[in-house]
Amino acid sequence: MGKPFGATDWRAMSREQVDAGLNNGVAVAGSAEIGAGWVERSEAMKVRFPAHLELSYGPRERNRFDFLKAADGGPTLVLIHGGYWQMRSKDFFTCFAAGPMAHGINVAVIGYTLAPEATLDEIVAELHASVDALVAQLPSLGGDPARIIVSGWSAGGHLTATTLTHPAVKGGVAISGIYDLEPIRHSYLNEKLKLDEAMSKRNSPLLRDSGPAAPLSLVVGGNELPLLRQQTSDLAAFRAVRGLPVSYEEIAGADHFSIMKQLESPTGRITTLIKQMAERI
Repeated sequence: MGKPFGATDWRAMSREQVDAGLNNGVAVAGSAEIGAGWVERSEAMKVRFPAHLELSYGPRERNRFDFLKAADGGPTLVLIHGGYWQMRSKDFFTCFAAGPMAHGINVAVIGYTLAPEATLDEIVAELHASVDALVAQLPSLGGDPARIIVSGWSAGGHLTATTLTHPAVKGGVAISGIYDLEPIRHSYLNEKLKLDEAMSKRNSPLLRDSGPAAPLSLVVGGNELPLLRQQTSDLAAFRAVRGLPVSYEEIAGADHFSIMKQLESPTGRITTLIKQMAERI
């Protein structure tokens, strides 16, 4: 798809330029206040749907998920929070269940261990373990274990792509993700992640020979940092040339944080993509 987004060759950048090119918190004014609003609205959602909170899928403290039930026997969306694998928690993200739930889609908001307590290998494995647990628990929770899709934002977009390889996952919607971890490895973000070249490459969808056959919708904001926009475009092209089902679109005018309005709203574009995917499985 070329390089239409400005300076996106991180290898030609200084360390300071790479750091700035990945720093969404600095790029978006008021990002801390936006995140605080997410937490507030997430707490309100949990008050509305208190029946299945803090369910365990593994031994570690953050191996928990909240299941918000919208419909008996309905599909389930696995929702993965962002924070560059080292910040935030599922409690920032519950508010975004509102859009899909309006269409009868159950939502499991997943927590995972953060770096440096966990390596990226371990984080990816935890997400797979969470899907294993969902498959086992969905019949008693009221969902259909044969209709699981996954979505996430930022680092959660990356984890969406890596969780798409789970055999129970029927499709994914990845939002503003990172799919080649090599620029991360050469940035300030690696102080906690501690990626070496081998770990970076085996966890980078763009650096694999191919990818999972389940459909993947890729979404990014039109006003996001060029490196993120390019990575989303590159993964779409990567999958297309390999004959893997993929769609790509930019949300005009959206930055890295405001794009999430398109998931929280029942009529948002990301909600629509999830609804359409759920209808096909």
